[in-house]
Amino acid sequence: MSKNLLELPADLPVPEDDGAAAHLNGMRFPDIALPSTAGGAIVLSRLSGRSVVYAYPRTGVPGEASLDENWEMIPGARGCTPQSCAFRDHHGELGDAGARVFGLSTQDTAFQRAAVERLHLPFQILSDDRLELTRALDLPVMVVADVTLMKRFTLVIRDGVIEHVFYPVFPPDRHAEAVLGWLRENPA
Repeated sequence: MSKNLLELPADLPVPEDDGAAAHLNGMRFPDIALPSTAGGAIVLSRLSGRSVVYAYPRTGVPGEASLDENWEMIPGARGCTPQSCAFRDHHGELGDAGARVFGLSTQDTAFQRAAVERLHLPFQILSDDRLELTRALDLPVMVVADVTLMKRFTLVIRDGVIEHVFYPVFPPDRHAEAVLGWLRENPA
């Protein structure tokens, strides 16, 4: 198992498109308040302009075991920390391209807040730990060790409507660049 959460193993399994996100493009976001690492809650359906919401299974903690001993062999599971760091590193460019950035997972806000601090993320992470948004939009999920986790996907939302869906996402550490390229090719 790779010990460095910032590096991805060379033999990381590639997730396949299982069609679980095919219905999302063009959907209106429901009015669901998601707890934020900045305090309070965000209702994505009420935001004007463009937002990029990248969803991931769970951020790892250095020195702590993953949910499953075979975590790295689950397609799409490994890579949450490198993905978040890539969005951090491209945050200014994504903003220049007209989008605000949010992370999203089913982890609770306290856990996410620790990740924001540890990784120096300049954007908010939103929690769907009650699975309200997941159920309302029928988002792609996986269950690992009896825990429901989001699969890795990214939504570009404009004025409360899903404008574009990236799914599956691979490799996670270069995904922010792909989103940035799409935003530049499709100005608001």
